[in-house]
Amino acid sequence: SMYLMLGFWGGFAGAMLSLLIRMHLMHSSGLLITGNLYNAVVTAHAFLMIFFMVMPVLIGGSGNWMVALMLPAPDLGLPRMNNLSFWLVPHSLVFLLVSTMTDSAVGTGWTMYPPLSSIEGHYSPCVDMAVFSLHMSGAASIFASINFITTIKHARGPRKTIASLPLFVAAIGVTSFLLLLSVP
Repeated sequence: SMYLMLGFWGGFAGAMLSLLIRMHLMHSSGLLITGNLYNAVVTAHAFLMIFFMVMPVLIGGSGNWMVALMLPAPDLGLPRMNNLSFWLVPHSLVFLLVSTMTDSAVGTGWTMYPPLSSIEGHYSPCVDMAVFSLHMSGAASIFASINFITTIKHARGPRKTIASLPLFVAAIGVTSFLLLLSVP
């Protein structure tokens, strides 16, 4: 339930940034947002929608409820790791929002890393806070993936194979496995 509330809040903040981007694009003169601030808003919007709306709602919220119900398991395999995974996400969100308000704000268009963009570099701690925010949300994703994989492996029946699991549970298992391969 907490994941769903966090996802709602992240989605609301992302929608506000989306409205700001649309308002900026409606005015050809660019009076609303100037300079690097537009790039920072685009970058923050992308991170908010992916890491703080889609992942907490679809994987965290729905996965926590549905995997345990469909297996049938009383709870996820490692409930304390689930708590740790959840409580890293709001702090990561705060670091991301603070990084957008710090000095020139992080964001260089479609990438936040200055060497990959036309900007020479950022001279403020905004990039450090944004990168730390992504590392915290990545750690939360790793903890959640370990928890899902452990639950799916140990909570199913003795003769139940992966192929006989409900499709949602198998999809969460495959997604968690792929996330473990890609995040580190």
